[in-house]
Amino acid sequence: MAIQPLHDRIILEASAKEERSAGGIILPDTAQEKPQRGTVLAVGPGKRLDSGQLAPVDVKAGDLVLYGKYAGTEVKVDGKEYIILRAEDILAVLGN
Repeated sequence: MAIQPLHDRIILEASAKEERSAGGIILPDTAQEKPQRGTVLAVGPGKRLDSGQLAPVDVKAGDLVLYGKYAGTEVKVDGKEYIILRAEDILAVLGN
């Protein structure tokens, strides 16, 4: 991977937007919600505590996670879009 996160940062690939509603109605681009789940691609080493110890990150590459709707920063590297966010912005890990 061409990008490596630092500290307690995590790089995600967002899941695709839902194009149909639960009732089967096709949603236009303007009505589609921003995805809140994604796949972890890379994890930083962890946050350095005041004591000097390293607090490891709770997720690992390959995990499917839920994150806050407006969390993180969207970046484009080599034509691919990624989301970089802090470990504290991860809300849950889905089905391991």
